[in-house]
Amino acid sequence: MRALVSGANGLIGANLCRELLLRGCEVRAMTRAGSDRRALHGLALEHVEGDIFATPASLAALCAGCDVVFHAAARFAYSGISAAELDRTAVGGTSNMIAAAAVAGVGRVVITSSSVVFGASTAPLARDEHGGPDDGFVEPPYIQSKIKQDRLALALGRERGVDILLACPTMSVGPHATVLGPSNGVIVAYLNDPLRLTYAGGCNIVSVRDVAHGHWLIATRGTPGQSYILGSENQEWNAIHAAIAGLCGVDSPRLEVNHTAAYLAASYEEVRARLQGRAALTSREQARMIGRYYWYEHGKIAQLGYAPMPARAALAEACAWLAASPHISREVRTSMTLAGEVHRARAGLPSTQELQ
Repeated sequence: MRALVSGANGLIGANLCRELLLRGCEVRAMTRAGSDRRALHGLALEHVEGDIFATPASLAALCAGCDVVFHAAARFAYSGISAAELDRTAVGGTSNMIAAAAVAGVGRVVITSSSVVFGASTAPLARDEHGGPDDGFVEPPYIQSKIKQDRLALALGRERGVDILLACPTMSVGPHATVLGPSNGVIVAYLNDPLRLTYAGGCNIVSVRDVAHGHWLIATRGTPGQSYILGSENQEWNAIHAAIAGLCGVDSPRLEVNHTAAYLAASYEEVRARLQGRAALTSREQARMIGRYYWYEHGKIAQLGYAPMPARAALAEACAWLAASPHISREVRTSMTLAGEVHRARAGLPSTQELQ
């Protein structure tokens, strides 16, 4: 199989490239001109430059000869990017990639969406692919953009005769990210917090390596027009933060904050990040989501052979990689005492130093 991966240097894209290579595929890794490719260092793949905002005709040349296109290019952010820009990427970029696949004669496109398109609950209840956004709760612009992306992709696929399959990961943590991103950022935010705060609600934690394998299963065994949640374990935030604390040898959560305190803390972090010229580790949009349960079931993809590692193992891998990356400051790193399972996870991760 020959596959094109857009956004190949992103967290999911870089791990997907590795998964495809393990499966014996020929991989064409599409990244923008001048982009950081260190997450792909040492991989035996074909590098091509392309922009999802280019014309479908020019993108079709990159798709030519491929059996499947994995469209993993995305803007995953809850702050610092306008709703218009999020829509431009999710809707405009996806439209261009599907049109390009159609022109090139590629019959199957797997699009990286998100589990959040299926909404969240105010009680600890898990959702599946039949869920949707809740009435009365205004979802952040990022989530709205992914909902628009999925609707457009399915409609455009029917129109252009391209099989569209939607991969919907939960909170994906792990190695090989070019930038930190909100998912791994949850770990770094807790390690950077001297107060060791936690909050109500919860989410589903999954290893990004399992997410990459799920993309492969969807491409090779999935049904066109279907969405597949790629997740692992549902946990409350207190349990997630306690696991991070235990894995990294720092204090466990001391206080559960309410919406108001979380909003104020996020506002402060956004200002500090702006002054320091970096992405915020948390945002006011994320603070609005506190108290909700982004819990999901992955039974549908399990029928195709998907069997993810437990959440703690996924966090151990992520902590192992982050501890050797520039995403954690030297000051914070010296305060950490990594657990044995983190060291074991690190030993099993190739090229953990690649972003230093």
